[in-house]
Amino acid sequence: MSGTLTDVILEITKVGDAQRVAAVHAPSGVEVVIQAPANAALADVRALALRKLQRALEQHQGEGAERPGKLV
Repeated sequence: MSGTLTDVILEITKVGDAQRVAAVHAPSGVEVVIQAPANAALADVRALALRKLQRALEQHQGEGAERPGKLV
């Protein structure tokens, strides 16, 4: 896995006093979700979501093709 992420979709939704941030790696479909305070800086929240996605992609690559479930 390279140090940079490309083709990432970020969705930021404010829910009360918090914000929900979903980051999806478009080519692989791997998605992570974080929650942060509504007043947290956008740059910090974005960086956290991208770091969590990076880690999820590294774990996903280690699994190989054997994944539970069915792709529809």
